[in-house]
Amino acid sequence: MASSKVFSLEGKGLKLDTAEDIAPHIEALKKNDDVEEIRLLGNTLGVGACEALAEVLKTKRKLHTANLADIFTSRLLSEIPPALSFLLDAILTLPNLHTINLSDNAFGLNTSAPLITFLSAHAPLEHLYLNNNGLGPAAGAMIGDSLAILAEKKIATGAPTLKTIVCGRNRLETGSMEAWAKMLESHAKHAEGKGDGKGMQTVRMVQNGIRKEGIDVLLRKGLKHCRDLKVLDMQDNTFTELGSRALANAVDGWAALTELGLSDCYLTSKGGKPFLAKLAAGGLPNLEVLKMQYGEMDARTLAPLADIAENKLGKLRRVELNGNRFGEDDDFVEKLRGVLEDRKEAAGGEWGEDDWGLDELDELEEESEEEEEEEEEEEEEAVRETEVKRAEEAEEQMVAQEKDKAVDELAEKLGKTGLS
Repeated sequence: MASSKVFSLEGKGLKLDTAEDIAPHIEALKKNDDVEEIRLLGNTLGVGACEALAEVLKTKRKLHTANLADIFTSRLLSEIPPALSFLLDAILTLPNLHTINLSDNAFGLNTSAPLITFLSAHAPLEHLYLNNNGLGPAAGAMIGDSLAILAEKKIATGAPTLKTIVCGRNRLETGSMEAWAKMLESHAKHAEGKGDGKGMQTVRMVQNGIRKEGIDVLLRKGLKHCRDLKVLDMQDNTFTELGSRALANAVDGWAALTELGLSDCYLTSKGGKPFLAKLAAGGLPNLEVLKMQYGEMDARTLAPLADIAENKLGKLRRVELNGNRFGEDDDFVEKLRGVLEDRKEAAGGEWGEDDWGLDELDELEEESEEEEEEEEEEEEEAVRETEVKRAEEAEEQMVAQEKDKAVDELAEKLGKTGLS
């Protein structure tokens, strides 16, 4: 028997265009004053249907969770803003609505205005899910700015802190990271003095095309201030040594972190070393899950991980390393696997089978010392080429400025002699 506190049309594949279309489907919702959660995902709603639904939502004062993921499939770009406005304006009137899921809806630059208005104003918001919305860096920056405004509103009103942000597959890229870093710092300030566990706890920003400069900004100016973080998932962005060092510098502030996702982040061997050194020094003492697949790290970089797991990370239960450059028969691999298996046995099945141990190592690439030296030389050459190119560009700009100055002086002389 379905709970009277949950109203769901989940996965019905309904195409509801008008108020008349949606009326029979929300009749039960109209009569239910005890509803706390609505699930509308997997249907497609038109402007008229959203307007009618919004009028009903305004009356549900106990509502705390709204799952509005994937509700605009096949809708025109011109339909989404007004439809979204009706729903979000209604939710703004609900004082207990703390969780909203708007994933898998197309909120690009042209359709994100209602979302930006909502995010800057809904003080009760604690958990935000925005995954696969096609934002892009421009809209992404505006989302960051609106959430920074929300932090100020929360501070002014004493509203609860923002605890969860999931924003993956949105092409945020490097261009929006200043805004996101500022936003995270603002919410961290809101959490100050409220006690442990009251601040940002979960940040997932996977597959956003963020380059090393953006990762550096996000970590150095934003995430390092989030002292209550428990889950950080940045998989499938680009760290390199610059981002990895920023990560290492942020580790000291994350004593509560239990899960860290860094797979497909191109940490590199140079970048992995300072991060693992921080773990060896006692960083992330509560870490349980560490994902570092396809990081371009070699055996010499990863070798200390077995000892770190044994002596410093007493709660570590799951490590993912597939796709890096070492052999499955390397000593540290066997030792690390043994440490994790012993903990699994001691826990007595507390977690599922896939929640323990070392992942399957089926795509490894061993790298010789010669290959590593060649790679380092290529990296150094690339840096030199970049520096030369910048110097040439600066010289060309200076020459161009001098030419412009010379032309101006010649024109002035010609003017005085009457020859121009």
